[in-house]
Amino acid sequence: MPIITSLDPRITRLGIPEHFDTPPSAKEELDQFQTFEVFCREKTGAHHVHVGSVHAPSPEIALSFAKEQYGRRGKVLNMWVVKTADVYVMDEQDADMFETAGEKGYRDVVDYARVRDRIDAFKQKQQTILE
Repeated sequence: MPIITSLDPRITRLGIPEHFDTPPSAKEELDQFQTFEVFCREKTGAHHVHVGSVHAPSPEIALSFAKEQYGRRGKVLNMWVVKTADVYVMDEQDADMFETAGEKGYRDVVDYARVRDRIDAFKQKQQTILE
């Protein structure tokens, strides 16, 4: 009976047959952990950013794992965990729907962020002058 050969010698050593005589039995419910995507926000007003994934049996434990894995190094104000199965992803072929016309640059959020940074810097400068 031929066995599965892999680039990973640990898999080859297991001697897993390529074909089974009987189909494998169904897995029991909650036998395997679910995968959750983790999003963190580092400062007030910032966007949540995807930082990685964790495996856990429930959302509560996933949040606990995520806090331990991704929240211990830097400053984190807020954290989300979302089941990977619940994330709906658009097809890359549909990316043209995000193309914007060149004459509508005022709609781009980037310019507003730069203005906000200038306002914050001005406020800080005024605060130091008053002190």
